[in-house]
Amino acid sequence: MRKLGIGLQLYTLRDETAEDFRGTLRKVAELGYEGVEFAGYGDIPANEMKALLDELGLKAISSHVPLQAMRTDLQKEIDYLKTIGAEYMICPYLAPEDRPQGEGWKELFSFLQEAGTEARKQGLIFGYHNHDFEFQDQVGGLTAFDAMFEGTTPEAVQVELDVCWVQFAGHDPIAYIRKYAGRLPLLHLKDFSKDEQGQMVTLELSKGSVDLPAVIDTATDAGVKWLIVEQDFCQISPLQSIENSLNWLKHNYLNQF
Repeated sequence: MRKLGIGLQLYTLRDETAEDFRGTLRKVAELGYEGVEFAGYGDIPANEMKALLDELGLKAISSHVPLQAMRTDLQKEIDYLKTIGAEYMICPYLAPEDRPQGEGWKELFSFLQEAGTEARKQGLIFGYHNHDFEFQDQVGGLTAFDAMFEGTTPEAVQVELDVCWVQFAGHDPIAYIRKYAGRLPLLHLKDFSKDEQGQMVTLELSKGSVDLPAVIDTATDAGVKWLIVEQDFCQISPLQSIENSLNWLKHNYLNQF
């Protein structure tokens, strides 16, 4: 079996990084994570961030770059990512006011195609990270999610699949991993249950309803390069949560290598 990289989406530790970004990165490295996906940089200049990552032996996998930041100054975002040695730039979310309706989605697809094409010209790979709303809206008889990847090219727009949101939206994450094999370099490895109101409760790995072993096996076959641990909201200390999730991976995946 091919070993996938194990990274952490730093949004999980947003409160910790707000207090001490450098110290939090140090703790992530000490736990044994190989890389990180950023969700903001804590006002740390790119060259300082690069030096810190090098010191800690952490790989800058990617960054979640808000749509408006890309629209405002795409070059600034590309420059930061290239300086820290990241490979991927990801559009992470569409705020409600940014979500198109109907055929309006096609204008967004055009922008993503343009942004991704420019990122590729400069040595980065651009991708889109899903939630659940992309599976609820319809564009030309397809879900907005599927229409997005039909309306863009693999060279410009790749997939960062969040298996929790796929399953929460009522779809099979295994089927979606297979569907986008070869276009899916990054996968958010998460777990969840639902509360009494039917809302998502994100959990440590193995504590919820996602078939994680099947997800990992299918991701390996689909050409995924990085499994990125994320927990949107933690029921205990986020640092303890990410340690528990990594321990599950050590005992149920990494011990095979």
